[in-house]
Amino acid sequence: MIAAITLFLVVSLSALITKIAAIALIHTGLSTDIARFQARSAYTGAGFTSNESEKIMNHPVRRKIIFTLMLVGNAGIVTVMSSLILTFVLPDTLATKLYGLLIVIVGMSLIWWAIKSKWIDRRLSKIINRMLVRYTDLEVKDFAAILHLKDDFKISEKRIAPDDWMANRTLLQLNLREEGITVLGIDRNNYEYFGSPSGEFEILPDDVVTIYGKADGIRSVYNRKKNYKAEHEHNEHVRQETTRQLVQEQRQKEDSIEK
Repeated sequence: MIAAITLFLVVSLSALITKIAAIALIHTGLSTDIARFQARSAYTGAGFTSNESEKIMNHPVRRKIIFTLMLVGNAGIVTVMSSLILTFVLPDTLATKLYGLLIVIVGMSLIWWAIKSKWIDRRLSKIINRMLVRYTDLEVKDFAAILHLKDDFKISEKRIAPDDWMANRTLLQLNLREEGITVLGIDRNNYEYFGSPSGEFEILPDDVVTIYGKADGIRSVYNRKKNYKAEHEHNEHVRQETTRQLVQEQRQKEDSIEK
């Protein structure tokens, strides 16, 4: 029974450790999905792609988090396996073995529920954020809220194909700002990154562009090819964005008058 309880505690602690590490990675600029994947991969020793490894190894804070996870993960996995074996090897009676199995099943079910619970995730994230602010040098900010990613805005990446509308054109020619789209950066051949490029910057095939804006606008830009429809879609989105901004300005004026 002690081995079963130990197993439950170690697995719970492991889930908490990976949660803390994932949140810490998020605060270094990784997306939520990638941060969770990296934390679980490092803890279990599963590994990840070379492209993802470069993002970790080239960032000192991420590197420290991953190294710590690897060390803790080795000890945690060994403890879990040994506790699981002892749960069913040590007991002499069938009743004791069944009791240990019950503890394992109930304990794992509770842990699984806690991991999937959004309520617990929100509460736990707040606690971990406060701890990171107090005891570390990480700049803890909710970038999703700052960028209003929950209000149909999003950040997205795309590798440019030769027949894409954006290929071999400068940002000035594309005029994406008029559509409400902002180019945050361009990764060229996984070698050189251009942050916040200027209007004269030319997008080339095989560049990976990172853009920010409304989800439907980004979807439209990504789907455009080099034909007459592309310019028509561009002009239509410019018109829609102009109308949206005019409506928004009018509402602001009306609100200021009422106040």
